[in-house]
Amino acid sequence: MPTGAEAIVRQLEDAAVEVCFGLPGVHNLALWEVLRESPIRLVGVRHEQAAAYAADGYARASGKLGVALTTSGPGAANTLGAVGEAWASRTPILVIATDIPTTLRREGVYRGVLHETCEQSDMFRPVTQAVQVVTEARELASLPPSTLAPRGGPSYLEIPTDLLLDEVAPDPGGWSGHAVTPAERGDPYPLIEAAERPLIWAGSGARDRSEEVRALAELLAAPVLTTYGGRGVLPPSHPCEVGMPPHVPSAGRLWDEADLVIAFGSDLDGMNTQNWLQPQPPQLIAVNVDAEDAAKNYRVDACTEMLDSDRIRRRDGDPAARLRTVRAEACRALDDRALRFLDAVSYALPVDANVVCDMCIPGYWIAGFHGFCRPRKLQYPMGWGTLGFAFPAALGAALAGTGPTVSISGDGGFLFACGELATMAQEQLPFTAVIVDDGGYGMLRYDQELAGKPPYGVELKTPDFAAMAESFGVPAETVEGLDDAFGEALARHVADPAPSVLVVRAEALIPPPTTSPNWYRKRQ
Repeated sequence: MPTGAEAIVRQLEDAAVEVCFGLPGVHNLALWEVLRESPIRLVGVRHEQAAAYAADGYARASGKLGVALTTSGPGAANTLGAVGEAWASRTPILVIATDIPTTLRREGVYRGVLHETCEQSDMFRPVTQAVQVVTEARELASLPPSTLAPRGGPSYLEIPTDLLLDEVAPDPGGWSGHAVTPAERGDPYPLIEAAERPLIWAGSGARDRSEEVRALAELLAAPVLTTYGGRGVLPPSHPCEVGMPPHVPSAGRLWDEADLVIAFGSDLDGMNTQNWLQPQPPQLIAVNVDAEDAAKNYRVDACTEMLDSDRIRRRDGDPAARLRTVRAEACRALDDRALRFLDAVSYALPVDANVVCDMCIPGYWIAGFHGFCRPRKLQYPMGWGTLGFAFPAALGAALAGTGPTVSISGDGGFLFACGELATMAQEQLPFTAVIVDDGGYGMLRYDQELAGKPPYGVELKTPDFAAMAESFGVPAETVEGLDDAFGEALARHVADPAPSVLVVRAEALIPPPTTSPNWYRKRQ
């Protein structure tokens, strides 16, 4: 009979898991031994938070399950910031954590065992969709779908370390799965038929249904606004693609003027709606698998999991000319230095590049205004807004096999996980880490200056990032400014599949209108 560790790894293999990210500890080495002989690639990171971020980055880029392995106590706790980001952004990752041996546990008593935590799993319940705590080895014979195929966010599996070595009897029945209640409410078709100015709002739930969005937009001749998670659902060249976020007035007016909004795969969250300052549409249809989630922020008049194109009348019209005007008006109001930066990024990146942005001003500009040609090409921590996301998440995105990968970090955010340069070098992970060094937390500096205060606590002493990277054996280059020289250097780095670091010394850009201090909609 297999051991508990073997049973877990076999089920990961059956679930088509290709890579796991983790950090070994005294309590989880049994998993390492089984993975030694498994076709699953094990990538050892330098901090448990990076393991969860990397699993997140892999899942976002590939659409597959990302897996993070951690030991008990502080090892498990170290993942929480990254697990919270996956939860808020609805990324399917699985965190497998060990706990102290059952033989040493005494119910309700903290005894001082190494890594002991009382109710360790309780830390994860607020930031996961499913928690499974194993108490007997036989429970490892067949893990439930909520663990191996989490829907709408992370799952957490906890195993006492001694059960990894216990024999597991096979489960003849296994899990048969759970029925999902269809998200049907109201009749969307009369609303669509009556609409004269329909608008499509495409979120992260539309990433793998881009053909449906395209067909619907073309039938209705409707403009399409995409959220951060929906970037690339339509390419920039499509006549229905707005190409600007709703945070600029010309694009926001499309929402205001619509008599019907079709929210496709979106819960209409605060980051994309300027904290719900966008008005309630006259009619709102949600295309969503979860009717309750779809209606939590705006009144929904009809909800369906899919729309039948045969029941929708084709409309005349070509929105392209109108949307060119929208984009032109928006660009006239944008910062010239930022536009040159965006031009440099567009010049350097191929259409299949995965771009992993941190919570930094250059990342804000890319997330809001770079034209993505395909879905799943932008990764942006818009859920929790976790600083330090980009570089460790790119460890995973680089292994998804979906195109070259670039991470965009500020000097402060990169230092959260700079130890992962060792992982990048040891595993020869094929991506370029861009570090924009403006000498501090640029967004926070801007907030203080906007409030009429001198900068305080936001200036940073930073290392020679290029020398740091090269000390790990990662080739590095430093350029000045965010325009042509940067674009040319980035193009060279992206064309080379070897791991590399590109450091950019530049004054901070002005934050874009997608950042909350610059939102044009103001609460009265």
